Amino acid sequence: MNKEIYDILDYYIPNPKCELDYNSPFELLIATILSAQCTDKRVNIVTKELFSKYDIYSLARANKKDIESIIRSCGSYNKKSDYIITVSKRILSDYNGIVPNDRKYLESLPGVGRKTTNVVLKNIYNEPSIPVDTHVERVSKRLGLAKTNDSVSIIEKKLMKKIPKEKWNRVSEQILLFGRYYCKSVNPNCDGCKFKSYCKYKKNS
Repeated sequence: MNKEIYDILDYYIPNPKCELDYNSPFELLIATILSAQCTDKRVNIVTKELFSKYDIYSLARANKKDIESIIRSCGSYNKKSDYIITVSKRILSDYNGIVPNDRKYLESLPGVGRKTTNVVLKNIYNEPSIPVDTHVERVSKRLGLAKTNDSVSIIEKKLMKKIPKEKWNRVSEQILLFGRYYCKSVNPNCDGCKFKSYCKYKKNS
């Protein structure tokens, strides 16, 4: 990517940071599992209650229905409650409750795919990573950084090639937040957007 794209991202998102609330690596992991098909704002409301009542030890022993009742508004609460309980048990058993800096292990956990693993490694261990969520996917395609039919995995690989490794964490968060607040899926704020000369969406609309 050329310098102008970085400069524009800095203009819109000067201080990028993860918007999920958490006080430990485990809490971030659970919050990210809950964030699938759900907004960070909603997840933060749910996890405030969840983590006030449960830690990793009590979650591993929790009644599934009790967890479902708390996380219901996040969607897919049946599956997500299973994921939370099983992940808690696995991390307690395998790593004494410590979320490891181990991509292969994290991706083996139920409900934890590559995106969730990237979020954890990036924010907890400062490992260079590019989590590709719906916002990153949309912005990447609109700015011509990826093709319309590219899968999430292909988009991640393309961004890894286009962005210097030392910039992965910052720029990926900037792209995500730019998509969340400016380049929305419906009614994006195109008027006056500094990315107009790059934008495929504007040219095709």
